[in-house]
Formats: sequence, C-alpha cells, structure tokens
Amino acid sequence: MPPRQLAPGVELVGVPGRGLAVRTAGGEFLTVRTASADPDALLARLSGTGSTASDPELERIVAAFASAGYLADEQPPAAWPALLRDVTLLGDPVLTAPLADRLRAAGAEPRPGTPAEPAAGRPAAVVWCLDGPVPEGLWDTADRLPRRHIAWLRCHREGLQAYLEPLATGPGDVTSAHVRARRLAATPAHRELAAYWTGPRATGVPARLTPPAAGLIAALLADDLTRWATGAPGPGPYPARRRLRRVDLRDLTVTEHPVLPVPDVAAAPASSR
Repeated sequence: MPPRQLAPGVELVGVPGRGLAVRTAGGEFLTVRTASADPDALLARLSGTGSTASDPELERIVAAFASAGYLADEQPPAAWPALLRDVTLLGDPVLTAPLADRLRAAGAEPRPGTPAEPAAGRPAAVVWCLDGPVPEGLWDTADRLPRRHIAWLRCHREGLQAYLEPLATGPGDVTSAHVRARRLAATPAHRELAAYWTGPRATGVPARLTPPAAGLIAALLADDLTRWATGAPGPGPYPARRRLRRVDLRDLTVTEHPVLPVPDVAAAPASSR
C-alpha cells in the first residue's frame, strides 16, 4: 500500500529554531511536536516519498495527522453515480452555460428544461439560475420538487449581490419560500425588501455579471451538486442543505449564513361557543 500523504491544502513547514508546523486547509498554523521522531523523515513520509519502515514515534505522529483529518483519503474520489447524472438547468445562459460545462466535467449530464414543467423527464436534480431578482411565485412549483426526492438548487442576483440558496434534497429541506421568509424576518427593512422583490424598480446603468463572477457562482453550485451526488463531505461550518451563500459581485467575496426551514403555521383552533 502506498504511504499516506498530506491532504490537499495541508502543508508542513520547517520553522527555524521551532521545528515543524502544519498549515491546515483553513490557513491556520499549528506546532508539530515530533519528540524523538526525525523531522526530515516525517516530511518525507507525509509527502509520499519517505520510507514506510516501522518507527513507533513516527507512526504515532502519522496516526495523529490521520485522526485530525490532515491526510488524504486512501480511497479515490467517488464517481458521479449514473442514476443521478440527469440534471435539468433552467434560467439565464450567463449562468447556466458555465454551470453546464462544470457539471459535465464532474460527470453529470445537464440538459435544458422547461420553466412550466421543471420536473419533466424526472431528472435527479433541477438547478434554476436567474440573473436578477426572483419574480413572485416563479419558484413555487419547483419548491415542491424535494417532496418527490428531486434535488432542488437555485441562485439569483439582486443588484451587485448574488444569492446561492441551500440544496434541497427531500421533504423538510429549505425551499425558496423559506429563504424569502427568513430574509424578511432578519432585516428591519422587510417592507423595502418585499417591495424590491415585487417591483416596480427603477435602475440606471445595468449591473452585469462578469465572466469571473458567473464562473465563481457556477463553480460553487457545481461543487454542491457534485458533493451531493458522490457523498463527499463539504467544507465550512454549515451543511449545504442549511446554508445560504451571498456573493458580493464587486469583489467576489463569499459569505455563508445558516438558514432553517420555516415550520408550517398551525391552523387556528375553532372558537368555542
């Protein structure tokens, strides 16, 4: 069996006078206490070039790296399952075109869909991308897709901010209606935001998605779908099914916000007479 190597994004560095430090995938530096193990041997071992001869102290450190998740998985990345490759794309080509390219590269088979029947052909997933705000009621039908176990992913732009909504894969997941309700509840400008969504709106010079911005959004969406299809774990503090991403199109910074489903409102009890 080939030796375990450092996971992508994890690096070891020799610090003058202080021994070794590990730079994690998140960019943190942590001191490595090698005790009696040879630091050069550890560097070689974790780069995949060192000897695999047994050294108890070296094995202890390698095991600690594995336990912390700093070593690459011994199994190759899972392929996109054939049963989940059919992905319907809806919306504006400025976003769906780069998304289709990335999905094909990942192993999916994207195809255009019909807004009136987003589930036509019974796809495994539906992705709807809008280069503008979401018109009232446009996504109501698609919000019911997770109940049929069809994955539902969407994004839209509001001025110079883009919103990538959580991936919904089954009953009880976050829908677009839930996101709208949560956003309205989270802002003191809820009347203004509701009015912005329903229009009319006056605009001057139009805000346009640049190729880098469209590529970033497409890459994030494709990554969410690929991890869902292959079962790969996701990075970050929030799972894709409970995460709203906001992309600032001015500098392409991405922020993540947790979001939960909105419970159904219980019917009012009948009044007693």
